[in-house]
Amino acid sequence: MTRQNLQPWVFTFLLGDDFSMMSLAAAIEPLRSCNRLQETQAFRWHLASLNGETVTAASGIPFTTRPVNEVLAETDYLFLCGGERVVASRFERGYRAALRQAVHQGLAIGALSTGTFLLAKCGLLKGYRCTIHWESQAAFNESWPDIHCTGSLFEIDRNRLTCAGGTAAMDMMLYLIAERFGQNQAQAVASQFHHDRIRNREEHQRGGASLQMMAPPVVQQAITVMQAHLEEPLTMDAVAQRAGVGKRQLERLFARYAAKTPQRYYLELRLQQAREMLIYSNKSVIDIALSVGFSSTSHFAAWFRRLFGILPSAVRRGRRTKYQ
Repeated sequence: MTRQNLQPWVFTFLLGDDFSMMSLAAAIEPLRSCNRLQETQAFRWHLASLNGETVTAASGIPFTTRPVNEVLAETDYLFLCGGERVVASRFERGYRAALRQAVHQGLAIGALSTGTFLLAKCGLLKGYRCTIHWESQAAFNESWPDIHCTGSLFEIDRNRLTCAGGTAAMDMMLYLIAERFGQNQAQAVASQFHHDRIRNREEHQRGGASLQMMAPPVVQQAITVMQAHLEEPLTMDAVAQRAGVGKRQLERLFARYAAKTPQRYYLELRLQQAREMLIYSNKSVIDIALSVGFSSTSHFAAWFRRLFGILPSAVRRGRRTKYQ
């Protein structure tokens, strides 16, 4: 079969409210560019929603869509484009129905960024590798400890495709282009976007880890120790001992490389995980507080407000208000 009469691969992007335009563009633009370079329609795509309503991106820009059930029959890949609202219970039944239909048709199913949450919630990632944006990984692991979430830029495990969002969506699509037309064609597409190096699916996300990347090994090890003990925080003496350095030396290194004490860094790690869980999980505030090492909600709330300027209950209440 020549390139001219290849059947196009059809992608449907199911948009959730507050979805990331960056992730969507990074997924679609390589397909468009490949069509142009191939001088054939190798790929087609639809923007869909549950009922064909206008969907507003996180940037506030509205997008016209088609009802997802009208386009699934001609779809090969269904991608859920995540946003905070994609985990809201009001919409869950509709997403479940669409995903159930896609599974019944044998489609490849994927997620961009936080769309991975809903795939897990619908039971579609059991026995599969997946990934999610680094900012949400701790909350995801807390909610689904039995699912192997790797932290890679993207994961393709049989007919499940997930990516960390942002430019990682481009690398995932370039992988699919290479699968169909070869690595040279994928590189030609990447060059159209000044994307000098196509990152593979073994590469891990670097976001949120800049200190670990730049700091000396002692600081990197101390952070790793902290991350492994969020629910039952260690003393700084214990952290320093496991990092192989004295407490005073650890404090000097954190002051130099993080501009804060190791105690403060540890506290912020715990609170950042709590914030993600408030947004993306249905756990109670007290359960979240306990999971990041606070024995009382009042102590947790006081520190949370000091760091983020808002109470934990307001984060949870604000999420619910948007979705009702």
